[in-house]
Amino acid sequence: MIRKFVWLTALLLAPLLTLAAPPDDSKDGGGRAASGTAAGIPFKDFNGKTRQTSEFLGKGKWTVVAVWSADCPICKREIFHMTFLYDEHKGKDIDVLGLSIDGPENRKYAQRFIDEQGLNFPNLIGTPDDASLLSGTMFIGTPTYYFFSPDGKFLAQRVGPTTQDEAEGIVKTLKAERAKKKKS
Repeated sequence: MIRKFVWLTALLLAPLLTLAAPPDDSKDGGGRAASGTAAGIPFKDFNGKTRQTSEFLGKGKWTVVAVWSADCPICKREIFHMTFLYDEHKGKDIDVLGLSIDGPENRKYAQRFIDEQGLNFPNLIGTPDDASLLSGTMFIGTPTYYFFSPDGKFLAQRVGPTTQDEAEGIVKTLKAERAKKKKS
């Protein structure tokens, strides 16, 4: 009985933190650049303007992309942590970018979520397929957090609620892993 519980718990918790290897050096046809970056993928902002991911990723800072939807109860309860992360690191070492997967047709509904939650970081709007395209991984659900290196490479994702401290810890771990790889 206990063994079944342990297996079930492990199975349920496994997707919460997935450190993903960057894509290989070939272009995958999904808009991702050869280096494993998500450069040049177009999204709309909340004013209807087309924005490229290269405007936000690969600018010399770690970037946490918070993927959310307006009808996600966990997002409503937890996304404020990303406003704190953004405030704490603004102009320094970590940026935050939001991606609503509510779709352009629900822009007003998603905008209301931004206003009600007091999201102080830039937000774009897309679909679940766009979230998969951005990371190059299967999109599981909201909230999901993608972690990009300062040069714009996708390195990790976390599915589920994430606090400011947890996001900072993931970035710290990724920094250490990169430093270790550079030494070897």
